[in-house]
Amino acid sequence: MNMLQQSRNQVLAQIQSACALAGREPDSVQLLAVSKTQPSPVLAEMYQAGQRAFGENYLQEALEKITALKDLDIEWHFIGHVQRNKTKHLAENFAWVHGVDRLIIAERLSNQRSDSQAALNICLQVNIDGQDSKDGCQPEEVADLVAQISQLPNLRLRGLMVIPAPENTQAFADAKALFEEVKSQHAKPEDWDTLSMGMSADMTEAIAAGSTMVRVGTALFGARPKKAD
Repeated sequence: MNMLQQSRNQVLAQIQSACALAGREPDSVQLLAVSKTQPSPVLAEMYQAGQRAFGENYLQEALEKITALKDLDIEWHFIGHVQRNKTKHLAENFAWVHGVDRLIIAERLSNQRSDSQAALNICLQVNIDGQDSKDGCQPEEVADLVAQISQLPNLRLRGLMVIPAPENTQAFADAKALFEEVKSQHAKPEDWDTLSMGMSADMTEAIAAGSTMVRVGTALFGARPKKAD
């Protein structure tokens, strides 16, 4: 067993343990491998270990990997901040976009998604604890955004994504409460199934609060290589 496979097995075991402590089914939480700055051969090796969903933050780097690994059945997630000039590439190349926080971004993604492609899965990024340094809409904006975005034709609005301040585990509970509150208002409640929260250092707390997708980089790949200038 190579080191990447061993690391993945350890993370999956941690997820299963956290689910057991929370009284949840072990398959109720998806592992998203955060692979930013990792080279394509490393992703290919992690793919061979069984990982299928990979999350990228930097668009140009991600597009290069998508091209290099086009023969692999990878589910590509974009988890960085979404700028207007990025939406066309995101709509064309990704299965999921996690950083949507404005209606105009959702409209552009919908308009630029080909009718021949499956609907683009998106999560609303919410600044759940009011950090000045974090992107995301405000919690009080979520209901209106859900009502508007859920009507767009080429998108599937799946849920929320949050990045709380370190050690602010209360924010996970707040995000779960907001997630449940909004579900009853969603035009397509059957699509509202994803609460993307929790990373290497706090996935156990996030799962206890109700996370359905944890975004893990360091615990899978080790210390992150520096991004080239």
